[in-house]
Amino acid sequence: MSVSALIAMFPGTPQSAYADQLTYDLNSLAGKVASVNGTAGLQIRFSALIEQEAAQENAATAASTITPAHVLSSPLDGTTIAAPAVLVNQDTAAASQNETAIAVDPNNPLRVVAAANDYVTRTWSCSVSGTPCSALGDGYSGTYFSNDGGATWCCSSSDPSKLGTLIPGVERLTGGIYDAGGDPALAFDSRGHVFYAGLGFDRTAAPNAVAVNKGTFDARGKLSWSQPTFINQTTSPSTLNDKEWIAADTHVTSPFRDRVYVSWTRFIFNPTSGRYVQSPIFFVSSSDGGATFTAPINISSNVLYDQGSRPVVGRDGTVSVFFEGSTRFAQLSSTYVVKSTDGGATFGQPIAVSTLSDILNPANTAFRVNSFPAAAAAPNGNLYVAWSTEVGNNATSFGGDPNCAYFIAGTTAVRANCHAAAVYSKSTDGGVSWSAPAPIFAALNASNRTPDGYPVTQPDGTTLSAPAARKVDTFWPGVAISSSGRVYMSSYAADTVSPWQTCAASPPPPEGRINCTTLDGYIHNARLNYYVANVGAGTSQKVSTHPINTRYQFGGGFIGDYTDLA
Repeated sequence: MSVSALIAMFPGTPQSAYADQLTYDLNSLAGKVASVNGTAGLQIRFSALIEQEAAQENAATAASTITPAHVLSSPLDGTTIAAPAVLVNQDTAAASQNETAIAVDPNNPLRVVAAANDYVTRTWSCSVSGTPCSALGDGYSGTYFSNDGGATWCCSSSDPSKLGTLIPGVERLTGGIYDAGGDPALAFDSRGHVFYAGLGFDRTAAPNAVAVNKGTFDARGKLSWSQPTFINQTTSPSTLNDKEWIAADTHVTSPFRDRVYVSWTRFIFNPTSGRYVQSPIFFVSSSDGGATFTAPINISSNVLYDQGSRPVVGRDGTVSVFFEGSTRFAQLSSTYVVKSTDGGATFGQPIAVSTLSDILNPANTAFRVNSFPAAAAAPNGNLYVAWSTEVGNNATSFGGDPNCAYFIAGTTAVRANCHAAAVYSKSTDGGVSWSAPAPIFAALNASNRTPDGYPVTQPDGTTLSAPAARKVDTFWPGVAISSSGRVYMSSYAADTVSPWQTCAASPPPPEGRINCTTLDGYIHNARLNYYVANVGAGTSQKVSTHPINTRYQFGGGFIGDYTDLA
């Protein structure tokens, strides 16, 4: 998903006569993406999944399974999974997974369900009505489950007759009608059912929807998924649903116990010209276990330019939906919250938690990023929300800073003087007022990246030395709160930089495949570690066992839009 950052419109940005005359093909993802990206003065982006799919719209269709000729690698990469990490899913013939979600059964902490965008169908050697499965393969909705607290995981997917835990009924090879799906989100109810929310869409046609599948565990601990319930299923070229999230009320004392909530972004376009109009947050609820949902309602009011919503449910049944958004003439985006006290039937007005400066991708990386929020409600009613923002390298306050906004100060200045920081804010009065944003990982925020593997000799005999020092970027936070009230937060940190040997630009490897015929020179490559903080205790630890090399997924350009924590 291309830069999923949402930036507000700001005054003083004239629309050119040429821009006013532009039209866009709304029957394709590529046309919709071009419309959003071409809107003057507004830096909003689709989710990275949608933008990645749009970028592949004209790619050659695979006629056979993926068989890499040469796998790019680095001696600095780990070759095994080191304890305490365990293998949940596995890349097969360069078919990756990304954009992970996770949920734990509130009645059984040993039962864990995970989800990801899964491209495994591109590797299937079967055929459907004479068409190779690999030609129908795309981003699919993958799930995995564990009954032993995450020590072991199930199940593999090998072909349409053995879906494993791929979600059924959304994409074509799983019995659905859509080319692709993704943007996974998970939630358990209080009775041990798990709900999977995701997207279904076509690349070159208008149909798209939000889908919710209900999962049930049998007495042996096997997870089975229902057929999907589709939300806002549309064939209108002027509407695209994106970046949904799901929550369920697990609280036994709540008047809305087991109600299921889904929020998402509805991108709206002018049906004549194809130009982007707005992208409000929409919301539905279900009181019958996801079998049916209420009519969608717009909950973002006059905050019209939005993305990345996240619903959470408090112990008293209050629903709070967080999102990144902007009013028409705001200089910067903000993290917003909007609240319902009647089970999602009605909502109050959005409240701004803090302004933010949408982040750039970390230096020496190629993947797309965003500043979407993550949030959770504590047992005592406190609310916590985290997001990423560009901050000055010597900042002492962590709200939005115009000097670190790339569309104001310029990308070069922001790269030189700012870095991405995962920050959080807390409310003790139900979301009415919020604490000043603070870094989740203060020590990382003050640190520089560690070089590893330098110097290295280039193919032409020259030497690549370590780059100049720069601050660690932290981004894509997760938030989880235990039943006892412990608050945990997490994020990626681009805390290591090392050499990476590239593939020669011509001929390029097929997009999305680890396939290269000719090696080229070395470049600097920022690697990621994953950290988790106990916010109340003021402690943190690195939980990744080896720095993560992002260059293996889609040429390094797409590793998802978020991580999750449970």
